[in-house]
Amino acid sequence: MFYKHHVFFCTNQRQDGRRCCQDQNASAMRLHVKDRAKALGMAVPGGVRINSAGCLNRCGEGPVLVIYPDGVWYSYKNQADLDEIIDTHLIQGRVVGRLQI
Repeated sequence: MFYKHHVFFCTNQRQDGRRCCQDQNASAMRLHVKDRAKALGMAVPGGVRINSAGCLNRCGEGPVLVIYPDGVWYSYKNQADLDEIIDTHLIQGRVVGRLQI
């Protein structure tokens, strides 16, 4: 496996007015996680890859991200939630139950 974890952020922007992750700054939040992963030395082969994704069809619970290969889905409200996902899930290997969807 090239990466231990692959994190996909829904950054979809719907044009029809329906709720979407991008309405809640999903791209900026993805960039925060990407920058933090780099700063922690995690953004290397065997580490973590942070990517944008199109619609993950869970925008009603969003903004959302999914971590593979674990298949764990999260919703977050702010950078502190994302930092908790990094620290607890990506570093310690434990699911953040309060953010899981």
